[in-house]
Amino acid sequence: MADEDVVEIWTDGGCKPNPGAGGWGAILVYKGKQREMSGFDLNTTNNRMELTAAAEALETLKFPCKVKLHTDSEYLKNGITRWMTGWVRKNWRNASGDPVKNMDLWERILAAAKAHEIEWKWVRSHVGIALNERADELATAARDGAVAAKGRR
Repeated sequence: MADEDVVEIWTDGGCKPNPGAGGWGAILVYKGKQREMSGFDLNTTNNRMELTAAAEALETLKFPCKVKLHTDSEYLKNGITRWMTGWVRKNWRNASGDPVKNMDLWERILAAAKAHEIEWKWVRSHVGIALNERADELATAARDGAVAAKGRR
């Protein structure tokens, strides 16, 4: 598949402290055009923000696409590529028999991913990969902006 036929998505999420205020960021690149997205939650976790970034980005796609989704979250990458089948088979229970954490977000990702052919790529964070760094900046700015706005009320 030619790169021009692929929607490249870069996602990141974070929280400070964890749990606490968090932000997520995503960048979609298609045929040379780039779209940036971000958001926040004042009471969340790192993992929830990582999952939210992927869900939000995938939910913006308007038609079936070939997607290469880049994440620095091993939780997201392993969850969707290794653990998901077992969780669903076990009625959203993990290997210990406990309910899967963040099931609402996993279900959003599954629903949003259904129409697409997705290659899930893990990347190391904070090593100078430009779009990964930018996704981190978006997530941090969303979180910091929300915290500042809350402080002004």
